[in-house]
Amino acid sequence: MRYVNVGDVVEDFQLPDETGEARKLSELLQKGPVVLFFYPAALSPGCTAESCHFRDLSAEFAELGARPVGISGDPVSKQKRFSDQHGLGYPLLSDPEGAVAERFAARRRFALAPAKRHTFVIGTDRRLIAVVKSEIRMSAHADRALEALRRHRAEAG
Repeated sequence: MRYVNVGDVVEDFQLPDETGEARKLSELLQKGPVVLFFYPAALSPGCTAESCHFRDLSAEFAELGARPVGISGDPVSKQKRFSDQHGLGYPLLSDPEGAVAERFAARRRFALAPAKRHTFVIGTDRRLIAVVKSEIRMSAHADRALEALRRHRAEAG
């Protein structure tokens, strides 16, 4: 099954984070909504800009009880270097086989950029709240995710 539409229920998955610790989506969601953003390559200029923008808005995500979680096909060691170099402060998951990216229709078939730049805002009930797709506007992902979370909170009352 692919999760591409608002309202889709996302099945649980598990991947290692930048420290090698296994992380389950269900466990991440226990603390609040997750903003799962796929990026093509750690340490590349565009992905650095996107990831740092998520970092810079961390207080706003926290106010809404949400947290960003990055995911790419990079190995754990490269995710660790990326996180440490930029002080990201949120989990970076390693999906080297692209299995999770495939579920979210975010997998490309060529090796230079194995993941599409897609963001999925996932509620604590594992339903997609919003989907953001933009390959060139790096700040759009965090900005639109925050808008969706604020809208969702207002609608929930």
